[in-house]
Amino acid sequence: MNDRTFDRPVLVKNGQVMIEEIGCLADAFEFLEEWPRNRRGPIYDTAFRACQRAHDGHIPLSVARDAFAGFAKSAKILEDVSAAMPWMAGKTGRGGATA
Repeated sequence: MNDRTFDRPVLVKNGQVMIEEIGCLADAFEFLEEWPRNRRGPIYDTAFRACQRAHDGHIPLSVARDAFAGFAKSAKILEDVSAAMPWMAGKTGRGGATA
């Protein structure tokens, strides 16, 4: 499988505490294959097909990334990057320095 990297990762909640970074097609396929069958539906199918089509070179990688992010949002597992890693949001902390 091709490990083409997304332009920016998708962060998903994997359980109650863990946050997983989905940074490429291989990560997305692995996550989707492990998703419980009883929780799969049309949005899951769309994300999976988009990843397959991107892997085959039929659609841009960004479309597959966005489809995966849409699936994660619909499943309520999408994590906001700035909430997960506040230093990436460019906010100043107590030290007054930005990352």
